[in-house]
Amino acid sequence: MKANWEKQENNQGILTVEVDTDQVDRALDQAFKKVVKKVNVPGFRKGKVPRKLFEARFGVESLYQDALDILLPEAYSQAVEETGIEPVDRPEVDIEQMEKGQPLVFKATVTVKPEPQLGQYKGLEVEEKDFSVKPEDIDEELKKMQERQGELEVVEEGELQNGDHAIIDFEGFKDGEPFEGGKGEKFDLEIGSGTFIPGFEDQLVGMKPGEEKEIEVTFPEEYHAEELAGQPVTFKVKLHEIKRLNLPELDDEFARDVSEFDTLDELKEDIKNKLEEKAEQDAENYKREAVIEKATENTTIDLPDVMVENEVDQMVQEFAQRLQMQGMTLDIYYQYAGLNEEQLREQFKEDAEKRVRTRLTLEAIAEAENIEVTEEDVEEELKKLAEMYSRDVEEIRKIFMVQDGMEGVKNDIKIRKTIDLLVENSKPAA
Repeated sequence: MKANWEKQENNQGILTVEVDTDQVDRALDQAFKKVVKKVNVPGFRKGKVPRKLFEARFGVESLYQDALDILLPEAYSQAVEETGIEPVDRPEVDIEQMEKGQPLVFKATVTVKPEPQLGQYKGLEVEEKDFSVKPEDIDEELKKMQERQGELEVVEEGELQNGDHAIIDFEGFKDGEPFEGGKGEKFDLEIGSGTFIPGFEDQLVGMKPGEEKEIEVTFPEEYHAEELAGQPVTFKVKLHEIKRLNLPELDDEFARDVSEFDTLDELKEDIKNKLEEKAEQDAENYKREAVIEKATENTTIDLPDVMVENEVDQMVQEFAQRLQMQGMTLDIYYQYAGLNEEQLREQFKEDAEKRVRTRLTLEAIAEAENIEVTEEDVEEELKKLAEMYSRDVEEIRKIFMVQDGMEGVKNDIKIRKTIDLLVENSKPAA
């Protein structure tokens, strides 16, 4: 077999492949054995028609498509390997020559993985950012714990405040007519949560139980219901009840109720230690994300649309899996969010392009820096994964071997090593 790659514009090229005559003849033999089983010719049992009679009656050309189905996949794969190209989409194949006793010649128009033009990726400047733990951070964590232990109690007298839960009836009107989805009864709305459209919750503040009020608001321009997007509407609201969170005292008793510690001071110290651990990790993640972003920005990539679309496919699949874990399907989500598949894909497109550019940049840097993954690296990674998932190392190994023969693990390690290199060679912004 002979293969020739001719690069053209926009990450496309022509892969010309010539398959040897003997391979073509073998494929025609296989095709005949397959087709003859279905052929009825008077005087012969089904499947027992001689080859010469078959070709005389039906023509050898009747075997070409089945022979091509046998030849093309293997020939294309061999040609890709021989020329060293990396296709990112299915090829468009044109048959140049297909005849008995002659080589098969075909041309495949192939979109290949782009070759990034790396810019600066060493000595990248990273803006300083303060991740130190402050007293107010500890207070904020304590407040969250306090709120989790709080109980909602009915407020018999008084006005609705920010943070309260309002039990309301509401109905929306556009041009004096009620609109679909704009009505609710005994709805529990936390004021300040941003559950309703901007301006709605703010105008409820100050209401008293039993009070009724008309509220004027405007739907956001990007609202999913086209007939309401950017439109002014009126809501008639009745406040039935106010519920307010009654918080426990922050004292030693509280500490004993919510933790293993005897005093509030001990609880605060534990919170501080955990926040400092998180801050250290956040600082490391911030630096890693910063150098990745800068290195990607400095890289020029002529990105094929198909790579972005493939990444969107992956993101939609990942999103569907997350929904499934929550007991929801994509179809139900579309109804709930007022979206369709095309709109969801459009939402993912920008992030998909960023993900692809980042991956290609890091792969190119890894190649430029000759970053390698050793067997020791792989073993250490498997041990970490086994510990993380409380599984045996060999069990984890078998899972990955079934999936991609450890290539995924090796690639993850290589990318991590590449990011480590970027971080090690970075510097604080002047």
